[in-house]
Amino acid sequence: MRNMICALNISIDGCYDHTKLSGNEELHEYFANLMKGVDQIVTGRKMYELMSPYWDEVARTQSGTKGTNEFANTITEIPNIVVSRTMEEVEGGPRIIRDNLEAEIRRLKALPGKKISIGGMSLRSQLTEMGLIDEFYIVVQPVIAGSGPRLFDDINLNEVMQMELVDTIVMKSGNVALHYLKR
Repeated sequence: MRNMICALNISIDGCYDHTKLSGNEELHEYFANLMKGVDQIVTGRKMYELMSPYWDEVARTQSGTKGTNEFANTITEIPNIVVSRTMEEVEGGPRIIRDNLEAEIRRLKALPGKKISIGGMSLRSQLTEMGLIDEFYIVVQPVIAGSGPRLFDDINLNEVMQMELVDTIVMKSGNVALHYLKR
């Protein structure tokens, strides 16, 4: 059974609004290395529309720093599936999951391969509630956002989800990467 992972950045006060957080060389290298263990990405529509054009362009032009280019190259080589009820089709051909999300994700997890990475806050919430995310990679940035959406505020669990901290990396930039496994 393949593990499904959720990797994201938050502020010290738990905000996950990407406009209040920043990337740097060290952070892009961290996520590029993490994605080398992934062979399938599943994203929500909003995340796909935000990320795909940007990272495709960076990969094509190699216009970023070494770490940014490495992340772009890594992430654009991994097949993507988009979860959306409103998209008719996705340019470039990624498959769209329109309904039966839980059954589709369980089917993907049962296939042979590396880890599956998910992207998108609504999707993250749904899959967490379904108990389908096995690992969380949370990078806490040394920023207090003061406002914005908070991690896990939009999740309703029937029972407490026990997690085990398996790794911590303190980066030179002050970012702290936490890796949790679902027990």
